[in-house]
Amino acid sequence: MIRFIQCLFVFLVVCPPIAANDPNVLLILVDDLKPSFGAYGADWVHSPNLDRLAARGLRFDAAYCNQAVCAPSRNNLMTSSRSTSLGIYSLGKNFRKAVPNAVTMPQHFKQHGYHSAGIGKVFHIGHGNTDDPASWSVPFHPDKVVDYVLPESTGGALTREEAYFSNQKLGQNRSLPRGAAWEKADVDDGAYSDGRIAAEGIKRLQQYKESGQPFFLALGFTKPHLPFCAPKKYWDLYEPSKLPVSSVNDYPQGAPPYAGKHKLGELNQYKPVPQDPPLSEEMTRTLIHGYYAALSYMDSQLGRVLDELDRLELAEETIIVLWGDHGYHLGDHGVWTKHTNYEQANRIPILMVAPGITTPGSHSHSLVETVDIFPTVTELAGLPMIDGPQAIDGKSLVPILKDPQATVRNHASHCFPRAGRLGRAVRTERYRLVEWKPWKGDADKIEYELYDYDRDPLETKNWASERPEIVQKLAAILAEHPDARRED
Repeated sequence: MIRFIQCLFVFLVVCPPIAANDPNVLLILVDDLKPSFGAYGADWVHSPNLDRLAARGLRFDAAYCNQAVCAPSRNNLMTSSRSTSLGIYSLGKNFRKAVPNAVTMPQHFKQHGYHSAGIGKVFHIGHGNTDDPASWSVPFHPDKVVDYVLPESTGGALTREEAYFSNQKLGQNRSLPRGAAWEKADVDDGAYSDGRIAAEGIKRLQQYKESGQPFFLALGFTKPHLPFCAPKKYWDLYEPSKLPVSSVNDYPQGAPPYAGKHKLGELNQYKPVPQDPPLSEEMTRTLIHGYYAALSYMDSQLGRVLDELDRLELAEETIIVLWGDHGYHLGDHGVWTKHTNYEQANRIPILMVAPGITTPGSHSHSLVETVDIFPTVTELAGLPMIDGPQAIDGKSLVPILKDPQATVRNHASHCFPRAGRLGRAVRTERYRLVEWKPWKGDADKIEYELYDYDRDPLETKNWASERPEIVQKLAAILAEHPDARRED
């Protein structure tokens, strides 16, 4: 009896009781997903499950990441702290090296009695980063990335980890083949990672239904990240000649030369992509085709998870958030992948379903950021707001979920480092200002980019020299943010 009481005491301390009506949280993270699918007006994309999720809740039309690269963006999501607050801008540094006692979103829920689990690509693991055991109630289930199933696709390929560290030694624009840039094998969905991630997610949902324990489940899909590999049936959904191709093939006129990047970026590490541009029209269309085939493959796996959530009758008691970690260049400005401060790299999809709060099929033009998700789900779940040691930059979006015309901020903020400078940006409804400031803080060398999305939605020209009054106004907004922390 004494032993029973002792065990019960330990259980209550480790897993404090929570109210029976506390909602579950299903957080769906998608790698390299830009807001280019049916729910966002891209009617050429086969995305029935993304679209039906959007139809269940609210779609954010003006959502932005805080940095257009994988690991820092996921740090932003999980800590509600921007890269400029954490001082982490690269793939190779774990966020706990900057803030050792930071409280992450899943950790916060775990501390308040939820069972917290992660599957797939949630935190960025690799490139010197490891998983975050403090965030989970059970050991994290990694994505076990399966990029290729055809032997001919892998010849001479390096693993993602090997390619990263080799690039650090040789220079990031050197060609380091990782294998084929695309693959369309006639296999079932379970042959690649996302099919397996969905299967594990379904298993976890079934376990939660049986146990009745409230859960925070983070499910991270790996596609449409490169390489663009998906079962052949998803490639067959598209006719490449009918897919849209960018009409703007160079960086904005008047932009600082360092503001862009090598136009092929990580793309040229895959075969048969050439080391330098231009790409042929055939290859351009094949790559765009591959991106959307991979997107549709991921969409199908999302559908399997949603089907099971419905079958288990968990949907009415589960908050669902779908988030893309950053946008993606598909040839606009002649650029591919991410790693810039331009619109296509920083605008992201966010879909939220909060039963009893969100109006099905609603959408909002209000400006929001990745860091806003943590405080939003915390409030929706009725938990106390986070009291962690990291800077909390996010704002709860619950007012917008209740009224899509509401706003919680007048601008979004993001950044990207380049060539010894940090480009800090503010995006308002009409403009984006990017301030390029040397890390050493030499004010005489600050340069600006200004883009006007009413007059020039494709960012063909830097208007900063012609609109000094707008630059001054937006620079004042930027000055409201604390000075950026520098990565050690």
